[in-house]
Amino acid sequence: MPEGPDREIGYRRPESGRDDNPRIGVGPHPEPWPDDERLDPGLLADGDRRNVVDRYRYWSVEAIVADLDTRRHRFHVAIENWQHDLNIGTVVRTANAFLAAEIHIVGRRRWNRRGAMVTDRYQHIRHHPEPADLAAWAEAHHLPLIGIDNLPGSTPLNGSPLPGGCVLVFGQEGPGLSAAMRPFLGECRSIPQFGSTRSINAGVAAGIAMHSWIAQHADDDNP
Repeated sequence: MPEGPDREIGYRRPESGRDDNPRIGVGPHPEPWPDDERLDPGLLADGDRRNVVDRYRYWSVEAIVADLDTRRHRFHVAIENWQHDLNIGTVVRTANAFLAAEIHIVGRRRWNRRGAMVTDRYQHIRHHPEPADLAAWAEAHHLPLIGIDNLPGSTPLNGSPLPGGCVLVFGQEGPGLSAAMRPFLGECRSIPQFGSTRSINAGVAAGIAMHSWIAQHADDDNP
């Protein structure tokens, strides 16, 4: 379980522009309310406008996290956080969509959450001050660090299967994986590209890499 998870448990009334869109979700639940401890009385009374799948309508955040914990995948996602990168939130949101085991923030503890669209509430998030801290944690849990970057010597992402249990490591937009992180990588994979640009957006790259893992291993985790 995470150390000091950056996650809010329980119902919070919607904030403008985030969870209160009247075009999505459901309104107040008709009474009498179902007798189900997973349901949140505040959501039952006020309606549930969150961006969650239908099966989780009216569920408390705590109940959703507990249910997700029963079927999370074996891959982890690590993101370096040395500068104000808006892509970090996008990576977190994608990690939630693909049900990563945990998200690891390496570097600054505070990160830009806007792109996460509150999906960080449903994820386990662990902070590591330095790359060496992430490497020590991964070694203790027998998980190789797999860098995703087009560094010299990288092998194609689709060239061979990714390990079932692993940590996919992503750098910042622009500089990519830091020089401090590179020595700790078990290997580095590059995403094949065919146009004129040298690199692709960090959030896009993370989505491609996570989907590649899902395509190879999701059936193993959910036979």
